[in-house]
Amino acid sequence: ADSAPGFSKHGRTLRPCPHCPRRVLRVLRLAPHPLGWSRSERSTEIDKKGAMAAGGVIAYEDIFEILDQDPDGKKFDHVSRYRCRSAFESDLQIDLNIDIYKLEIGTKFTLALAPTLSLDGTPEDPAYDQTGKESLADSYEYVMYGKVFKKQDENEGGMRKSIVTISFGGLLMQLKADPKNLQDVDIDNRLYVLIRKIS
Repeated sequence: ADSAPGFSKHGRTLRPCPHCPRRVLRVLRLAPHPLGWSRSERSTEIDKKGAMAAGGVIAYEDIFEILDQDPDGKKFDHVSRYRCRSAFESDLQIDLNIDIYKLEIGTKFTLALAPTLSLDGTPEDPAYDQTGKESLADSYEYVMYGKVFKKQDENEGGMRKSIVTISFGGLLMQLKADPKNLQDVDIDNRLYVLIRKIS
């Protein structure tokens, strides 16, 4: 049975149903990988082989801490909005499907934005890839796919900030950060957001 509209489960890993909108791609569990690696071991291998990804594939990356959950009240049963902040004074609000990935106030996590999951930056085939080849997603726990529909600049206390808003099939993310850190993110970009807890 589907855990949320548009998604299907295959074993312990949530993957997209090829017949449904691809929004949340997978939630990787702390369990042996089908190829025989644990998640942490596989991530180490991905990090070694795909070190170029951090500089060439990832458009934005930072570490955030969750400050609040549903600050304006609970709107939907299966979704929470988290308010977060980074040590570099970036502000983040993001909607997550808490049925498959729930975070707690005080949790720190890495968030990355990338236009492709290919480690070498190769554009992806629009067809659903079932080969199981190594990808950027293997180093993260929660992945969504969406589109940037708004980007604007503002002055905040004498500091210039860029604000990017992305929709993941109705789940929203708003990121406010230094403009130079968001220079590779533009309106109409289709991006993956990748999340991994660190504490």
